[in-house]
This record gives sequence, structure tokens and C-alpha cells, in this order.
Amino acid sequence: MEAKETIKEAHVAEVAKPKVTEAKVEVKHEAKVHEAKPTAAPRDVHASAKHEGAPVEKPAPAFVKKQSQFSNLKMFDKWTVSDVIVSDPSLVKYIKLDPIMIPHTSGRSGKGRYGKANINVVERLVNKLMRSGQGKRKLSGKFIRGRGGCGKKMMALGTVEKAFMIVEKQTKKNPIQVLITAIENSAPREDVTRVKKGGVAYSLSVDVTPMKRLDESIKNIALASFGNSFNKNLSAEQALADEIIAASNNDPKSTAIKRKDEVERIAKSSR
Repeated sequence: MEAKETIKEAHVAEVAKPKVTEAKVEVKHEAKVHEAKPTAAPRDVHASAKHEGAPVEKPAPAFVKKQSQFSNLKMFDKWTVSDVIVSDPSLVKYIKLDPIMIPHTSGRSGKGRYGKANINVVERLVNKLMRSGQGKRKLSGKFIRGRGGCGKKMMALGTVEKAFMIVEKQTKKNPIQVLITAIENSAPREDVTRVKKGGVAYSLSVDVTPMKRLDESIKNIALASFGNSFNKNLSAEQALADEIIAASNNDPKSTAIKRKDEVERIAKSSR
């Protein structure tokens, strides 16, 4: 009986030995596979998505604004335009503030339809000062035909530069930023148009496009300098500087602000 028990124990031990070794081999193999996973090649998400039929997510495009090689230029070699902010979102597209030393491009960038949106806003103010004055509507009860400055751009440039110097001295701010604020405050948002229906003509209130708002604002600021210095002991540059400062402060005494309020009041009554 004792011999049979020893034989059974030896047989059981021999049968159990391979199972233990197999288990050890399997554990080692799994450990090797687990260790090799981090070093595997990264999975191609787009390729797997194509096979699975899932929509492919494209990476977001990156927009990089090219910096101008003339970014260090200053207007009249005095004032920078890099820190000027346009707060009105509708006028951002049409107010051009490219760095330029002398705002005199001879209309090179203003050709074609809506080409005036490519002209620097300071040059547009200079061009408005060269007009012959208000011819259709009376300004301050009289027709103002300018001061003999039609086509004299160098004289208009000197007027704007001196006016900017006065603005900087009185406000202690960048005069270009003060001009932009004045344009935003004096730009009308609503106007009237004549509509004829059934043989009857009547006025109808309409919204003003952003480009028209900018045109009207610059025109009214330029005409205010005409009217305020007409038959008065006041220079053109001082009158222009006073108008820009008053319009930037939204002062009711500003001619451009008065004109804007009048147009919007008439449009409101024609709704």
C-alpha cells in the first residue's frame, strides 16, 4: 500500500510540472507583449476612419497675417497707426489704416468699384478738404464754395498735419485715434429715400451702408472746417482740429454730430 501511494504521488507531481511551466511561459509572453505596446507605431486615425466609414475630421486651418515691410512707418513721420483701434465692427472693413508716411498715393489703390475703401482714411480726409465746398445744401445758412484750395493737395496735407498737432497738444492722445473716434460718432446709421408708388412720392426710412456712413462722416467733418472758418478769424487747421475733438467727444456743438442727429431724426419720422 505504501508503494502504491508513493507511485501515485510521483505521477501527480510529473503531471503537474508541465502545467506550471506552461503558465509561466504564458505569463512571460503576455508581459513581453504588454511591454511592446508603447513602442508600436501610432495609429492612423484618418485611415481607420475611412475603413470604418466614419467622417474624417480635418484639422482647423491656420491663418497667418503677413506683416508689412513698412510697418515701422509713421504718419507724417510723427504718429503711428499700429495702436489705433476701430471699435465699430461695421466700419472695420472700410477704414484703411495701412502704415504710410505721406498720405498721397495719387489714387493708385482707389481704382475700380469700391476702390476708395483701399485708400488710407487720412488721405480721404485730405481729399475731402480739396473739394469746392457745399454746393447742394446750405451750410450755416449760406453756400460755401471752399477757400480756393481745389486740387492743392500739398496745402491740404499741411492743413491736416497742423490740425493733428493741435489735436495731440489738446488731448494728449494719438490724433489718428481721435479722428477714428470722431468718424464713428458722426456716422449716420439711418437716412431717408424718395419712393414713388401709384403716382405718389413719399419718404421712406432706410439703413445706411457702412461705406456710405464713412463717406458722410468724413464729408461732414471737412465741411465743418469750411463753415467754422468762413468769414472768421480762425485758421483752417484750428477749425478742423476743433471739429475732430468735438466729434470724438460726441459734443452736440459739433457740426458733424448735428448733421447726423438731424438725418436720423428725419429718418425716424419717416418710418
